[in-house]
Amino acid sequence: MATDTPSVDLDRTRLIAASAPVVGAHFLINAAVFVLGEEALLFAAADGEPARVAVHGGAILAAASDGERIVTGGDDGKVVATRADRTTAVIAADARRRWIDHAAIGPDGAVAWSAGTDAFVKTRKGGPRQVEVPSTVGGLAFAPKGLRLAIAHYHGVSLWFPNAVAPPERLEWKGSHLDVTFSPDGRFLVTAMQEPTLHGWRLADGNNMRMSGYPAKVRSMSWSADGHALTTSGANELVVWPFQGKDGPMGKQPRTLAPATQRVAIVACHPKKEVAAVGYADGMVLLVHLQNCDELLARRPVGGSISALAWNAAGTALAFGTEDGEAGVIDLS
Repeated sequence: MATDTPSVDLDRTRLIAASAPVVGAHFLINAAVFVLGEEALLFAAADGEPARVAVHGGAILAAASDGERIVTGGDDGKVVATRADRTTAVIAADARRRWIDHAAIGPDGAVAWSAGTDAFVKTRKGGPRQVEVPSTVGGLAFAPKGLRLAIAHYHGVSLWFPNAVAPPERLEWKGSHLDVTFSPDGRFLVTAMQEPTLHGWRLADGNNMRMSGYPAKVRSMSWSADGHALTTSGANELVVWPFQGKDGPMGKQPRTLAPATQRVAIVACHPKKEVAAVGYADGMVLLVHLQNCDELLARRPVGGSISALAWNAAGTALAFGTEDGEAGVIDLS
């Protein structure tokens, strides 16, 4: 059980009162930044008091970061970029004030966002380009190389080259696709569906991969540092799918690690080591080694569900946030 595992020294955890639900977490240089459910980002630099930065005139519905800036989308119809110096800039404002549902940052600073059935991409050099998909966008992800965007929607995914005249390529599978991710090597594409299942495609030939067996909907996915495993929520344990070799998880079963009495709410893999941070619905955070299965208790089960996890670039600090407005940074150096 988790309570029997070694634990992180609690004196090395800096607790932060977010005073609002935390819907995301990122690091900009040396500051942990918590995305709050309403209006603001909360900067928690290591050498200062936490500071709120207002970025939207309502709920924040989407956030993405590349380590240089955090791009957020809100129900005010705006896409906003915030940098480490806490300056903000509006990237776009939807002409119809539609909600900005999803956001992603890609190669060379390209930014993508969605509103309704429309997806947009803006590069550093040009204005936004737009494409319409068959239904409301469920998720966005840039390919690891080149300017190519995956757009999840009902009955599949559209693969779009914003700089090309040709229409997007379609990968079809019946059902509602609510999130999407490329493997780090760009060979596979995986979606989380409305049903408790994942679906994947091998991009070289379009072969389908049905990754089922979950008791609950998958709401969080994270790739291991070497790209050989996809970790997910969706159960009362960490689910780890193998992606070694040309076939990935085809014909294979996932491993399950770190079982607990509560469901896994969110996962975040270490940027350099074969370790995953696992946040549970009871507020517990475990660090789990993906190879030898060792567990380290990083936060005891207390308060609301973990709703955000993020590593700094060096992997020496882990930020967490909860649904009931608690947050913290764990020093693992």
